[in-house]
Amino acid sequence: MIPIKNSDEIRRMRESCAIAATVLARLKAQVRPGITTYDLDQIGRDLIASFGARSACHGYQLHSRRYPAHTCLSVNEEVVHGIGSLKRVLRDGDIISLDIVVEHDGYIGDNAATVPVGAIAPRTAELLKVTEEALYVGIKQAQVGNRIGDISHAVQTFVESHGFSVVREMVGHGVGRAMHEEPQIPNFGRRGSGERIKPGMTLAIEPMVNLGRYQVRTLSDGWTIVTADGSPSAHFEHTVLTTDSGPEILTIPRAA
Repeated sequence: MIPIKNSDEIRRMRESCAIAATVLARLKAQVRPGITTYDLDQIGRDLIASFGARSACHGYQLHSRRYPAHTCLSVNEEVVHGIGSLKRVLRDGDIISLDIVVEHDGYIGDNAATVPVGAIAPRTAELLKVTEEALYVGIKQAQVGNRIGDISHAVQTFVESHGFSVVREMVGHGVGRAMHEEPQIPNFGRRGSGERIKPGMTLAIEPMVNLGRYQVRTLSDGWTIVTADGSPSAHFEHTVLTTDSGPEILTIPRAA
């Protein structure tokens, strides 16, 4: 069953999502050549704590492993779940995906974006542009009465029309009390398939798009997912509330 949020739960979701979005916006401003991904992770940790929230990533357990960082920072060919490291220094021409997941007052806010480090190759810049646009193409389909597959199909069709590929192994998901709730939201699929969308669902829609082939593999750390062919990958994400008047993006940063 897909959880339906009541008014109090939606209020809490709005707050956690605003915190996640504000942290993401401020962390993006720290991205520059010469900074390490460890330093970015520590900045993210401090930003999350400044709002009285905690990282939902830190300590997250999967197959007896606990995620050691406070943010997910994935560089170039890293798709998701990159771990901040003093050895990873950002350089001009890199791209980095910043995935921020926070828990506040019992509820999760989840969002991500990929940003350039200095000047990047034109085709890589197009990858970022298309992936971000695909996010909004998917969100547009999160209409009450549609089905989850309508989101999936829209993202896949848009991405592939530009010559890129969508990752199959990782998908979007419901979000609320837990980081991962029902439903799963693939970035590929058939129109008209999946669960019917109802008011009060909170969905993390997150295209993960590769410049090359869609196949991925996991590094020896057990967390970091990279493209199998070494091509760059981009990742954009919003948490969305479904309403009778259309989808509402909850991960909007607070005003400065």
